[in-house]
Amino acid sequence: MKIGIHSFAALFPDPRTGETPSATDRMAGVLDEIELAEEVGLDFFGIGEHHRPEFLDSAPAMILAAAAARTSRIGLTSAVTVLSADDPVRVFQNFATLDLISRGRAEIVAGRGSSVEAFPLFGLPMTDYDDLFAEKLNLLLLLRGTAYPTWKGRFRPALTGQGVFPRPHQERMPIWAGVGGTPQSFVRAGTLGLPLMIAIIGGSFERFRPLVELYRKAGEQAGHDPARLQVGVHAMGFVADSDAAARDSFYPGWAQMIGKYAHERGWPQPDRAQFDQMTGPKGAFLVGSPETVVAKIRHADDVLNGLSRVAFQMTSAAFETEAMLRSIELLGTEVAPAVQSVQ
Repeated sequence: MKIGIHSFAALFPDPRTGETPSATDRMAGVLDEIELAEEVGLDFFGIGEHHRPEFLDSAPAMILAAAAARTSRIGLTSAVTVLSADDPVRVFQNFATLDLISRGRAEIVAGRGSSVEAFPLFGLPMTDYDDLFAEKLNLLLLLRGTAYPTWKGRFRPALTGQGVFPRPHQERMPIWAGVGGTPQSFVRAGTLGLPLMIAIIGGSFERFRPLVELYRKAGEQAGHDPARLQVGVHAMGFVADSDAAARDSFYPGWAQMIGKYAHERGWPQPDRAQFDQMTGPKGAFLVGSPETVVAKIRHADDVLNGLSRVAFQMTSAAFETEAMLRSIELLGTEVAPAVQSVQ
């Protein structure tokens, strides 16, 4: 099992002081986090994609390229690339370039995106939300296999053998399907034989078991080797020396970030009781001491019948700089070895 971190490069005010760091300083902090993640032995670091004022990750391949120049081993992935609102040719070229810079460490996690601000920004109708993704994903997979594609679709000019360059360092650059809770998305990933990255931002791991079974069944029915049907989990996570310290460090930023989305979408405002339930034994938040987090990862691995990777989404604690760096250190030196020792 691989253990890593996903970041949205958040730029929220400190919930205690109201002060917001400069975008320049926050970006420097993200790159420091990636360097530290490699130093402590983590397997990968992912950068998300948003087009909002509170995140700095609208061009994730550029952040990852900067990280590639400062690291030598850690995997560098999107988390996720909002493929529906982008051109698959440019996505492939950007990540192929990243793969060359990093000497074969690039991956793409392609998804439809839960934040839909990219659609009006790039002039795309929400009515075509799923059709856009399905078509563009098929083109992205075609580009991985051929430098001179012939292709025709609804949403992009046809390709008639034009060359798509550069080609990546890896012969087959990994492309994962990023999914939420839609059964059709799990079936599509299985049918295409793509590894699966599940965004679990609340609830329990048990809720996703039938969806993972659906994915594996679709993959096997399509004739794919079960060994290729890898499953990863992206979950809220934070590690500290004690459960209380982890919860107290993570909660203020989490409540601020989720509260903003709740206000926009008409959801109930989050509270500490809800958070404590999610960090409890049956919740899907990987927040706590190393021992607590290891136990929760093992539980998720058992419930979902084998995980290939676990990604910790700890962006919302970014204002806690010392605690954030300590969390990355504990994740690499204590959590990852304990989990991997029983695989």
